Amino acid sequence: MSAFVLDCSIAIAWLFDDEASAETDALLDRLKDSGALVPALWRLELGNVLARAERHKRIAGAQIAADLALLDRLPIITDTETENRAFREILALARTERLTTYDAAYLELAMRRGVELATRDKELIRAAHRVRVETLPR
Repeated sequence: MSAFVLDCSIAIAWLFDDEASAETDALLDRLKDSGALVPALWRLELGNVLARAERHKRIAGAQIAADLALLDRLPIITDTETENRAFREILALARTERLTTYDAAYLELAMRRGVELATRDKELIRAAHRVRVETLPR
């Protein structure tokens, strides 16, 4: 199996039991074997979700540290071209597909690398299918 683009919505499912599913667990196993790609904004987006969860008492600070340590051990590669493509390819894709530029960054990376996109975001899934990018979980 090859690497895939990992959206924040899938990583969150690994960190919160009430978001987990057999499909997201299977993606974690696949990631351990084949790795994943993320746009440069992935860590910021994930950090924002964790900070909000802590403010809403959904997670404790100690758990955030443990979760981040877990994610750091995974073979996740950050794309170095996201920033350079932000005002061209990513913005154009966001406008065409009516996505946020954040979501378009994931889709652009999957398109450019010719790999599947792992996401639970329904709008992003629809956009991916329109541009013929396979999505996970199936």
